Amino acid sequence: MTATHLLDPAGLPPLDPAAIRAQFPILSTAVRGLPLVYLDNAASSQKPDRVIDAVADYYLSQHANIHRGAYQLSQNATRRYEEARATVAAFINAADAAECIFTRGTTESINLVAAAWGRANLRPNDEIVLSELEHHSNIVPWQMIAQATGALIRAIPIDDAGELRLDAYRRLLGPRTRLVAVTAVSNALGTVNPVAEIVKAAHQVDALVLIDGAQWVAHGPTDVQALDCDFFAFSGHKLYGPTGIGVLYGKRHLLEAMPPYQGGGDMIERVTFQETTYAELPNKFEAGTPHIAGAIGLAAAIDWLGGVGLARAAAHEALLLRHATERLAAIPGVAIKGTAAHKAGVLSWVVTDPPLGTLDIGTGLDLKGICIRTGHHCCQPLMDRLGLTSTARASFGVYNTIEEVDHLADELAALIEAARAAAAAARAGAPTPTASAGPVYPAAQAQSPAAAAAEIDELFELLPDWSMRYQQLMDQGARLPTMPEALKTPANLVFGCQSLVHMDARVRPGTSDIIEFLADSDASIVRGLLALLQQLFSGQRAAAILAFDIEAFFHQVGLDEHLSLGRRNGLAAMVQRLRQLASQVEQAELTLETPP
Repeated sequence: MTATHLLDPAGLPPLDPAAIRAQFPILSTAVRGLPLVYLDNAASSQKPDRVIDAVADYYLSQHANIHRGAYQLSQNATRRYEEARATVAAFINAADAAECIFTRGTTESINLVAAAWGRANLRPNDEIVLSELEHHSNIVPWQMIAQATGALIRAIPIDDAGELRLDAYRRLLGPRTRLVAVTAVSNALGTVNPVAEIVKAAHQVDALVLIDGAQWVAHGPTDVQALDCDFFAFSGHKLYGPTGIGVLYGKRHLLEAMPPYQGGGDMIERVTFQETTYAELPNKFEAGTPHIAGAIGLAAAIDWLGGVGLARAAAHEALLLRHATERLAAIPGVAIKGTAAHKAGVLSWVVTDPPLGTLDIGTGLDLKGICIRTGHHCCQPLMDRLGLTSTARASFGVYNTIEEVDHLADELAALIEAARAAAAAARAGAPTPTASAGPVYPAAQAQSPAAAAAEIDELFELLPDWSMRYQQLMDQGARLPTMPEALKTPANLVFGCQSLVHMDARVRPGTSDIIEFLADSDASIVRGLLALLQQLFSGQRAAAILAFDIEAFFHQVGLDEHLSLGRRNGLAAMVQRLRQLASQVEQAELTLETPP
């Protein structure tokens, strides 16, 4: 792929994608011999060499613990760390660098406010206002503190375009509203929220406002004083900086009134066994040795992005988003999710014709070197509102190009066309429906799970790479026995998967310890994994199922390195269901064998 200069609609000097990409070492790597196309920037951005060099240089020649050392090396490290804080303060226009607390990231920043401010200030029936767009990290901490304090959570609804309903928001505000916590940009839909308007309305009822800025700070200017928010949180790793470093901005008077979040070294003034007095800001909230290299790397990322220019970066990403939206919307069967008038560089979609699981989309594109995100994006309440279990998502950064967008669209179209052809072939070869006495559960395919595993291992040894094994799983998924719709009940849902999975397991009628099951998923790759589980376990005795080491098996056949954590968790949930039933059967057998 070649990079072209992109015209900037704002009239700013255009970016040179080739020059920018040359500063990111990882972008020159290949995936299975193909150029890497990284379109998962909403999850985490890649790092320019300036950031990598800053972190490496610190560890190579500057490392020491900070704040307490009398020697020069420690003083130098302390200076670099506090200079990084000053860089952050200037970046978001904080009035005072001490208002910027270094944390591990947005999640810890929100947890800090929820635990320290929330526990000290919330009372029963006080109200916390969130929104249907929120990431779990801006929901769960508030649920935890609400449970502890008796506070209540209210949610701002969205419309079908993915925009907040501000009329409903204003109606939610009242004398019991103590805090409003909303995202600046939805990580799942790209919606840019009118946070200035949200802050102003909340302050009119004397409520505080926390802004989750994780998806915003790399894509537009931030001025916390002009915004007048009370708290602002963001992460370094979405800002071309290191992982494990983030920032909580808070107005000084609020931070000074809050109790510490954690206790330990460097956050104290004096400690006795009778009492402890705490250090001034910002040290009060930075217990223990901090991520010194992370702070230095974050400052380097901010400086680097400042050199590129936030306005130029935003215009470039807007052009990519517009082009991607036009290309994907033109593909038959693709439905775009999130059509707000004001969006950042995030594009989410599902494929409805033919129905194609988002896991299949992500896995299929990965075989072409294209990295996108699939799943619920840690936004399950939003998915529920949209009536979905997941979406596929491409998210853009300053180094992405029009050519990469075109490559995504072309490969997605090819993937959909291949699925359409496979569906047509399956329909053509389907037997004529006949009356059935009920679902047919698969019988044992080998004498034991170990024997079935040996057969699978022998087959997989003949398939030397992931693309061939992937195709084998897809073929096995296509042959998975049908699970009747009547069995796809809430009770048979398997939670923990990245797709919609149902499983109905039972003890075979007429036997006391033979387990058999039917299962289905909306993702073909998961259907393939279900087919493997059926080959291993369906029709086998409970004791044999309990004795089989499924983790060792997936490692042996080389699938573990290609299964995401979500897929491994999903498999574990399926196997756990089978083992629970097998364990119940074993316990019943033991009870019968035990004399009264």
